[in-house]
Amino acid sequence: MNYELTSEDATRAFGVRLGGLLAGGEILELVGDVGAGKTTLTKGIAAGMGVSEDVQSPSFTISRVYDGRDDLQLSHYDFYRLGDAGIMADELHETIHDPRAVTVIEWAGIVSGVLPADRLTLSIASPQETVRHITLAAGGEMSRRLLENVA
Repeated sequence: MNYELTSEDATRAFGVRLGGLLAGGEILELVGDVGAGKTTLTKGIAAGMGVSEDVQSPSFTISRVYDGRDDLQLSHYDFYRLGDAGIMADELHETIHDPRAVTVIEWAGIVSGVLPADRLTLSIASPQETVRHITLAAGGEMSRRLLENVA
């Protein structure tokens, strides 16, 4: 499934729509170059989940956790600066098996061995400064249902 979003507000609004569908246990893998809009999308997802805190990129902290609606937690990871997953792989393993957690992962290549196949991959390209192309791919039944509902 492909989307073209023509502004930062549209990217955030898409995230809000997606975040409103999340019920816990979902894993979202965000793929894209630096500046593609991964954190902007995550801010929208957080808003859709009812997160009231200001969502920031975890580039330097590697992970951030936010409380949302209905006892959900948004666990946001950014593995850009890691050469080896190390102990973060253990933390991620726990998080992805928590039914109350929605896990959003940027630069997931370093932890691909930990991730289950059933995840929604959102590939983001920015062919122009304000335009984002987002391609969604489901890896299993849970992510396939999510993909159908976001359409």
